[in-house]
Amino acid sequence: MKLWIKTFSETATRSHFTGRKACYFNSEQVSRGKSTVNAWRQKQWLSKKSAYQALLDSVTTDEDSTRFQIINEASKVTLLAEIYGIEGNIFRLKINEETPLKPRFEVPDVLTSKPSTVRLISCSGDTGSLILADGKGGLKCHITANPFKVDLVSEEEVVISINSLGQLYFEHLQILHKQRAAKENEEEASVDTSQQENQEDLGLWEEKFGKFVDIKANGPSSIGLDFSLHGFEHLYGIPQHAESHQLKNTGDEDAYRLYNLDVYGYQIYDKMGIYGSVPYLLAHKLGRTIGIFWLNASETLVEINTEPAVEYTLSQMGPVAAKQKVKSRTHVHWMSESGIIDVFLLTGPTPSDVFKQYSHLTGTQAMPPLFSLGYHQCRWNYEDEQDVKAVDAGFDEHDIPYDAMWLDIEHTEGKRYFTWDKKRFPNPKRMQELLRSKKRKLVVISDPHIKIDPDYSVYVKAKDQGFFVKNQEGEDFEGVCWPGLSSYLDFTNPKVREWYSSLFAFPVYQGSTDILFLWNDMNEPSVFRGPEQTMQKNAIHHGNWEHRELHNIYGFYHQMATAEGLIQRSKGKERPFVLTRSFFAGSQKYGAVWTGDNTAEWSYLKISIPMLLTLSITGISFCGADIGGFIGNPETELLVRWYQAGAYQPFFRGHATMNAKRREPWLFGKEHTRLIREAIRERYGLLPYWYSLFYHAHVASQPVMRPLWVEFPDELKTFDMEDEYMLGSALLVHPVTEPKATTVDVFLPGSNEVWYDYKTFAHWEGGCTVKIPVALDTVKNPEIQRSYIICPGTQQTCGRTETSPQIPVFQRGGSVVPIKTTVGKSTGWMTESSYGLRVALSTKGSSVGELYLDDGHSFQYLHQKQFLHRKFSFCSSVLINSSADQRGHYPSKCVVEQILVLGLRKEPSFVTTHSSDGKDQPVAFTYCAKTSSLSLEKLSLNIATDWEVRII
Repeated sequence: MKLWIKTFSETATRSHFTGRKACYFNSEQVSRGKSTVNAWRQKQWLSKKSAYQALLDSVTTDEDSTRFQIINEASKVTLLAEIYGIEGNIFRLKINEETPLKPRFEVPDVLTSKPSTVRLISCSGDTGSLILADGKGGLKCHITANPFKVDLVSEEEVVISINSLGQLYFEHLQILHKQRAAKENEEEASVDTSQQENQEDLGLWEEKFGKFVDIKANGPSSIGLDFSLHGFEHLYGIPQHAESHQLKNTGDEDAYRLYNLDVYGYQIYDKMGIYGSVPYLLAHKLGRTIGIFWLNASETLVEINTEPAVEYTLSQMGPVAAKQKVKSRTHVHWMSESGIIDVFLLTGPTPSDVFKQYSHLTGTQAMPPLFSLGYHQCRWNYEDEQDVKAVDAGFDEHDIPYDAMWLDIEHTEGKRYFTWDKKRFPNPKRMQELLRSKKRKLVVISDPHIKIDPDYSVYVKAKDQGFFVKNQEGEDFEGVCWPGLSSYLDFTNPKVREWYSSLFAFPVYQGSTDILFLWNDMNEPSVFRGPEQTMQKNAIHHGNWEHRELHNIYGFYHQMATAEGLIQRSKGKERPFVLTRSFFAGSQKYGAVWTGDNTAEWSYLKISIPMLLTLSITGISFCGADIGGFIGNPETELLVRWYQAGAYQPFFRGHATMNAKRREPWLFGKEHTRLIREAIRERYGLLPYWYSLFYHAHVASQPVMRPLWVEFPDELKTFDMEDEYMLGSALLVHPVTEPKATTVDVFLPGSNEVWYDYKTFAHWEGGCTVKIPVALDTVKNPEIQRSYIICPGTQQTCGRTETSPQIPVFQRGGSVVPIKTTVGKSTGWMTESSYGLRVALSTKGSSVGELYLDDGHSFQYLHQKQFLHRKFSFCSSVLINSSADQRGHYPSKCVVEQILVLGLRKEPSFVTTHSSDGKDQPVAFTYCAKTSSLSLEKLSLNIATDWEVRII
């Protein structure tokens, strides 16, 4: 696998970052980069087939777990295995040294709490085996003693096998070989010397990476284990990689790497690790979804090998036939540099169940403040207060809504965070008050490195209290980043996080106000001129843990401390917004994530879709990619297409590097400004739907952005699709990702579904592919027929409709989508604006939908139940607005002003509204037979009260 190496001068500044050439070195050229060394060593050992055996006569059981010893037949060293049953159909397996020289690292703080366990009941097994059941009888654990293997069985079918390939591997902590040799007799010492030579060849005690030497005080400590997934060919997850949504088979040198790195302009379709790591994958087949969560924060490799099944045909789609034909098996081999084996098996059986099981462990997506779902404008860097004022005014002048202005590192005084450049930003509060008057926000950057400067109060206070990561000599670790020579806050220390959170208090952070929010960057952590541009693995953290143990969780702690700081500054009243570049499992609890330093090329627009889908199904719903590409200058068509795509992705931010040309939305000509304006305004019109989706992500763990297989788990064609996706369960989106595209093929899933074009209202039955015209210049030719070519064998046509240069969006029959009827300058201007309801009827003539509403910024929805959760249902020609959650109460004067019903086959005789006070009122309506649509306007139905609309 390739390792991305960058070079910097000692006085590196960010300007050196742009335009320089990065160099590639393969792992052999860099002293067999650590990840390769660990994997190679494991494979060398595993090739000897030295198996582990479970000692079932050592089994002990208590309320929480079942424990037993595992012994290696060659070394005779014992491990301790623990199996837990966890509420919600989850199994946990922990394997650790029984008597390690010192404690091995176990990842803290990721699990929201100690998992609630269920007692496992020991059932009778054959000689040499043990069967544990969860009490309900549906799930069982079959433990085989020799060789050690665990089969997870559901309804008498083996779903997952553990160690069936015998790849359990555990390197025991050791005394330094020279010390050990001195204690042993001459013969043993001679053997040790021979072993020592081999160990040095393998890099067991020290490894060189360029000029850096990684000394391991207790030798290597890597671990590994294999899992065989029966009947599964489609795997997803383990972000972050610029790769396809469906995980691919790996070769010996092509494992997926989980190692958080600052990779500027990362390669696409590459399994190298980039900014974040979530060691969690999902597997899906007809009838079942499962998950594997490998709780380890050290560098990790994942190998995947699928033994193919027989080819599916349409006649095999029934559940019985499918079950008979499944013969596939996928092997997943996890290897981590350190820590213990701590793995959770999520048994589903549905995608929704797996999402809930994972969030039960790591938490749900934080409920974002409403403004953060609007459009964000960022650049490295807006020059000064006048620049900010001019850009802000430009949005108003061109009637383009936006919610947040962003400032990069240049807003500070010499890259000293929590400060302001006195020349560029002499009055930051005045600047924020300008934004406040427009009901907008400010987001500024705060990185984890602290400039070494005796006159910088943040540095002085942190140093005095010993709050920096240490080197092997016990001194503050020093590395180069944007400010030059810097030290790095040790966010793994709770006291450091508490202190860092206190820095956001208004009296401490001079110039900040309550509309200022945060952006955490460079927190992999990025260390210029470090090995792979990150921190040395033998740096020391709180608790005397080496950096190698917890590298992937460093950014997680940074975002945690920042989010807590924003909450504390409001005395617990206001929701934070924090964007982070580096992340880990559970980062969803603290805010949003983006895909890092992408490039202004069509391929990066295209890869952003599978990257965001992968983040979404692994718990991080609030995710996005920089619009237009951070690096370079996008051609105008690409920029327009990226805005159109980004408007239908969760985090929506335009961003560009310092050397890129200015690209505010109005700088590309009148026609393209109009197209970008329309895309952004579409986003704002759908904010009620977006906000409701995030509420469901927050309380019910359902992803906002969903791959098709999640919504259509029994449709094989959806399993590897990544060029289109669902927003919630109601909208299907197919971005345009190719230059000069005039048409795109859109697959409309579900043979029993009906789909409606969001713009033209034309509709089709599901289970087919339609060809949609998307040329940007079609707007100049409104008489062009929009012809839809259906998959072979169908006769569906739609006739003549107005063309649109927007990307294809379809509403699913059976859904109700709430919208705003007018768009303001920002979300703050839209609080009291009216709602509209888009009712798309199913083939049965019914629909359901929801609206969630609260104040958009505080925790009152949680503490005081100040929210509205309304349910809309259409059945038997009656649309009903009722309460979806009686606990919630929130005063709202907003009304439903418009209702559009799609798929109504005949024109009604009349329409009336019926309110809770018993009054009926006739309603004027317009019916279009061509599109089978009914439009009701000039209504005044309060969103917070019960009412009905009757169509007769």
